Amino acid sequence: MYALASQGSSASWALIIVVYAVIFGGFWFIFIRPQKKEQKRVQAMIADMEVGDTVLTTSGFYGVIIDISDEDVIVEFGSNRNCRIPMQKAAIAQIEKASAE
Repeated sequence: MYALASQGSSASWALIIVVYAVIFGGFWFIFIRPQKKEQKRVQAMIADMEVGDTVLTTSGFYGVIIDISDEDVIVEFGSNRNCRIPMQKAAIAQIEKASAE
């Protein structure tokens, strides 16, 4: 009689472990995986920046890249050539490649 009770107990533990594995897998597909894909996309975008590209900053300003260093970029805003601001590369939200006209 005790043998049947121990088999039911081990089966319920196995079921609990399977349920937790499914829950963890669901969370991974819903939260972690999309975030990692987005990080890879942003890193690739930043790596492909070139002088002359039009950028949108995280604060909503549009500008043109005029210089790139290891961690920073210098962005020129508006038609005023004197408005040049150094920014971190992480502050770039979008990049539009300069057209070869």
